[in-house]
Parts: sequence; C-alpha cells; structure tokens
Amino acid sequence: MSIIREIAYTYFLGLPVIAFVGIFTYVLLILTALVMILNKKRITRIHPKYHHWLAEITVLAASVHAVMAISLYV
Repeated sequence: MSIIREIAYTYFLGLPVIAFVGIFTYVLLILTALVMILNKKRITRIHPKYHHWLAEITVLAASVHAVMAISLYV
C-alpha cells in the first residue's frame, strides 16, 4: 500500500494526484448524468451506450480514487 500512497500523494501541477483523480471522477459523473438529461429533454440524441460506457469509467475512476484514499490509513 505504500507504493499506492506515494503515487496518490505525489504532487503534480501543485496538487496531489489523488485530487486530479477525484476531479476527473466528478467530471465523468456530471457527463454521465448530462447524457441522459439531454436525451430526456430531447435537446440532443446521444446513444444510450455512451451513457453506460461513461458510467463504467466513472465507477472505475471512483474505485481508483477510493483505493488511493484508503491507502493513507492502511
């Protein structure tokens, strides 16, 4: 776990890597919701498969972020 901790708290552009993973996860979450909102309001037609792909990537990014955060305590 110390390797993960070192990677998570390595500073890159003034922030630790874990912060960038968290921001990336949040953006993915917003995009995932936005695909379905735009489809539901009929503003645009984005195929639902993209919603599912975004959701899977979001879960993966959130899992990586969680492992990085937990590595501090283990």
